[in-house]
Amino acid sequence: MGLRPNLLTRRAAGVASTTLALLLSTAAVGVVPAASAFSAAPGGACAEPAGSQANARVKPGAAATHDPNELTAKQVRERDADLAAALRERANFRAGAGATTLATVTIPVVVHVIQEDSTRAGGNIPDSMITSQISVLNQAYAGGTGGAATAFAFRLDKINRVTNPSWYPIVDGSSAERSMKSSLRVGGKNTLNIYLGELSDDLLGWATFPQRKLSSMDGVVVLNESLPGGTSTNYNQGDTGTHEIGHWLNLYHTFQGGCGGSGDGVSDTPAEASPAYQCPTGRDTCSATGLDPITNFMDYTYDSCMYQFTPGQASRMLTAWNAYRAA
Repeated sequence: MGLRPNLLTRRAAGVASTTLALLLSTAAVGVVPAASAFSAAPGGACAEPAGSQANARVKPGAAATHDPNELTAKQVRERDADLAAALRERANFRAGAGATTLATVTIPVVVHVIQEDSTRAGGNIPDSMITSQISVLNQAYAGGTGGAATAFAFRLDKINRVTNPSWYPIVDGSSAERSMKSSLRVGGKNTLNIYLGELSDDLLGWATFPQRKLSSMDGVVVLNESLPGGTSTNYNQGDTGTHEIGHWLNLYHTFQGGCGGSGDGVSDTPAEASPAYQCPTGRDTCSATGLDPITNFMDYTYDSCMYQFTPGQASRMLTAWNAYRAA
């Protein structure tokens, strides 16, 4: 499928797999676009500002018809204007108080495992899957799978296990999700809170974009069985987490805006008319130069097909970090 050998090596090393997990896995055929393959809550159910929608990734054939983080052109303009304003504020703050613009970042991570009960089927995944997920993130964001190296590394600070049937499954945009996050979220803007569990509407995950004022909703929600060694066929190598954290760091989907306009706001990701599913090598949906970026972490393809961020995406993430999340 045109994958780089070191990607396959990374996958094998990062997966705490078992034969049982493979036997229990459910075949997935394709993905139905959600709000932003990783997007904001449908219909603004969370009543968040236009710039803070969650980005959702959905399983193939899922019933969900709206990707919570697929942004409209108006929302993109609003986010771009807000980023520019945040950068101006940051520059003024640095001039007056000597704040430092960061070039490398280690992000503290708190993982909340939401469980219905103490069984694996009830959400009680082992710690080994979580540590493997952190390894996958560090390899992906360091460029270890074949893409550009970014400024980011991830440090697992805590695993918090919570048994609460009223929060299980996690329902995107619900009052239960708001209650869960309001009760559990810890740390400042620079702390990544990840919520794991069974998810509503066959979603694989969703995330919030950064914003100037910290919201209790800030963070990333990921299907527990999409972690390395999980049972979500074709989506169990940890790259739902990679993708959603990309949104948390201000990346859009590669297909944002289709073939026109500013697209995803990154010049070195070729324009793409629509999400790519599975691993359609050679796909080219726009007349602009370059094949569709199907191997990019911000598309919708299988985990086995994704292996890279671009230098432009790395730069965009760091710019947003220094605008929104840096201390």
